[in-house]
Amino acid sequence: MKYIHSIAFLFIALIVTSCASWKTVPYMVDAETIPQETLQQVAKNAEPIIMPGDLLEILVSASNPEVVKPFNRMGLMYEMAGTLSSYGEAASNSSTFYLVDNDGNIEFPVLGTLKIGGMTKSEAQKFILSEITPKYLTEKPGIDIRFKNFKVSVLGEVAKPGVYTSTNERFTILEALAMAGDLTIMGKREDVMLIRTGADGTREIHRLNLNDKDLVLSPYFNLQQNDQIYVTPNASKARSSWTIPPALSLTLSSIGTLVSIATLIVTISKN
Repeated sequence: MKYIHSIAFLFIALIVTSCASWKTVPYMVDAETIPQETLQQVAKNAEPIIMPGDLLEILVSASNPEVVKPFNRMGLMYEMAGTLSSYGEAASNSSTFYLVDNDGNIEFPVLGTLKIGGMTKSEAQKFILSEITPKYLTEKPGIDIRFKNFKVSVLGEVAKPGVYTSTNERFTILEALAMAGDLTIMGKREDVMLIRTGADGTREIHRLNLNDKDLVLSPYFNLQQNDQIYVTPNASKARSSWTIPPALSLTLSSIGTLVSIATLIVTISKN
């Protein structure tokens, strides 16, 4: 009877443990219980911040293209198209883009050095517009800015670690993980590390819990370009990857040999 009770206790413990483990697998448990008014207060599309190392495409447009041509590297592209084999080849030329230097500056035609690092796209658009009008143009031109290298890195316990580029200048944490093939069963959903580099070069490290329904409300749900995501392995993965250090292995082997010799000597002496 005591043996049966022990088996029953072990069975119940296994069920309880399995239930507890299951709760660590789904993302954002009970997210549907978040009030709609709370969700509406969260910014739908957080604007990315322009940072050193960003590659930007900036187009100045107007009803008369000729008047804004001096302000466009794209204008140079049209001229280059006459000497290159095709317009497409000119369009792919990286010299038509603006590289943000370590101080957050770009070299803009006519206007010279402009410091736009740390600004959002809309702030940079307004700033460039204020530099052009009314000093150079009476008509307000359109300013369009696009990131050419909006990417994030996903590492650790995911199916496909790598660097992923967004075509729409936007990534959520879930989109980035989806592109990396999702977490493996060995990944800790409650301990995902986000490393973010600011426009001034400083780094921030944040821990995200994918099980937490409030993740969707987090300011880190929307990623910034160059964010790095690291999925921590769980205890099971850590145990499976443990190996005996070479020095300890040699020591244990030596001890085993000595024990065998001692056992042999004792056996012989008894005979």
